[in-house]
Amino acid sequence: MLTRRDTMALGLGVAAVAMVPGVASASAIEDAISAFTGGAAVTDGGVTINAPEIAENGNTVPIEVEAAGAVSIMMLAAGNPTPGVATFNFGEGAGTSRAATRIRLGGTQDVIAIARLADGSFARGAVEVKVTIGGCGG
Repeated sequence: MLTRRDTMALGLGVAAVAMVPGVASASAIEDAISAFTGGAAVTDGGVTINAPEIAENGNTVPIEVEAAGAVSIMMLAAGNPTPGVATFNFGEGAGTSRAATRIRLGGTQDVIAIARLADGSFARGAVEVKVTIGGCGG
């Protein structure tokens, strides 16, 4: 039989677990990639990601992504609770298919970029960023 004290302890334990930030599951990342590509095959290479090898603060990590001939580039942070970071679209007047931004990383993780090329194919690049102080509650 559960006592009032046991019930309160159980409730507090469940609340504490619910407050811990999660990490995106591999299926969430694959689902995001599949939605972006429409299920098409993605080849490795052709996408360059410039990021610091070690980020001292995960709150503002500078990231630059480039893919020659890309019409769109999607960025994902594999270890964040919500993996989608940004999608950059490039029009005909774009001089280059390159974008730079700062993102928040909750800890050491892979940053993934998927590029939709002008010919309809898809390319993938990834880089690991080591974070010493997490930006998503870490």
